[in-house]
Amino acid sequence: MKAKLWILTVCCCALVLSILAWKPNATPALNADKKAPGTGRYLYVAVPGIRDYLGYGGHGILVFDMDNNHQFVKRIKTKGLRENGKPSNVKGVAVSVPLNSIYVSTLQSVQRIDLTTDKIIWEKPYVGGADRMAISPDGKIMYLPSLENTFWNVVDCETGNILKKIEVVGRAHNTIYGPSGKYAYLADIASPLLHVADTKTHTIVKKVGPFGRGIRPFTINSTETLAFVTVDSLLGFEVGDLKTGKLLERKVVEGWNKGPVRRHGNPSHGIGLTPDEKEIWLADGHNMRLHVFSATPPYQQLTTIPLQDMPGWITFSMDGKYAYPSSGEVIDVKTRKTLLTLQDENYNNVSSEKMVEVHLVNNKAVKAGDQFGIGRATTRKPDF
Repeated sequence: MKAKLWILTVCCCALVLSILAWKPNATPALNADKKAPGTGRYLYVAVPGIRDYLGYGGHGILVFDMDNNHQFVKRIKTKGLRENGKPSNVKGVAVSVPLNSIYVSTLQSVQRIDLTTDKIIWEKPYVGGADRMAISPDGKIMYLPSLENTFWNVVDCETGNILKKIEVVGRAHNTIYGPSGKYAYLADIASPLLHVADTKTHTIVKKVGPFGRGIRPFTINSTETLAFVTVDSLLGFEVGDLKTGKLLERKVVEGWNKGPVRRHGNPSHGIGLTPDEKEIWLADGHNMRLHVFSATPPYQQLTTIPLQDMPGWITFSMDGKYAYPSSGEVIDVKTRKTLLTLQDENYNNVSSEKMVEVHLVNNKAVKAGDQFGIGRATTRKPDF
């Protein structure tokens, strides 16, 4: 009996050892499918991206892995300090894929940072300051608004040199470079007119509106026929025809009261068009909400989404799966559910009005999104 028990014990031990030593045939295939370092879709978030508040993520560019539950990847050091040594407000962020560079504007200057090395290539101050810029689809030209001054600078993305100056009215601010590359759309807060510049001559060739009041954040569709605009004092948005220059519609949010806001001074500071151009998502600062509308007349109000903080911006992933309000949530566009909140390396919540999606292959940019929630219905799907 003891001999049988001893034999059974030996057999069991041998079986355990063989199981521990066994390697499944699937392992090589899994390793082959793993992404190379620096390959995937990443969300680049510039901070301080809400005024100069360091409590929303500190200072630098925070990178999150969109394909891995938006986990924190790294922090890129940036400059942009004021005379008192405090980090300066980030005003805008944009990417040039051909130059493999991300650009961050602050109150006084613009920094160009290499996306492979994370090193600052140059930082340049601009007379009159710098605001929320936009870069041409070919990655060569930047339209850089002065800091709520009377002009835009046309800048060479490679050198940072000014090519031309475009005068407007009084408070240059938000900028969209059209997907066609033919026109740039310039919003001057001091004017109810949206200025349209020809990007060959860098001159104003059209004005759209007038809208109800001075223009705040806005977005456009992919064919550059419609602009969806927020304006001062309106909890809602207006629609302009980019071809005829006429105001088409004024839509007021129903069921929610307009009240005081902590930042930006107007009820709706932030608007985005889902990439498939089926919905408009609108910020409501007082009620800390996003209101969702259909993107075709009569622009039906569909639902509302609560947020953890006041929204001052909204953008989307290029594939239309995720919505990114500036309050830091990652929202599933289809279900309207909040999936998570962005967190830095110390598990602090991150919020910013300046973020952009970048696709990398072997640590080099191959595609990039836009800080504005612009329409993408006529563009091909992302590579990843």
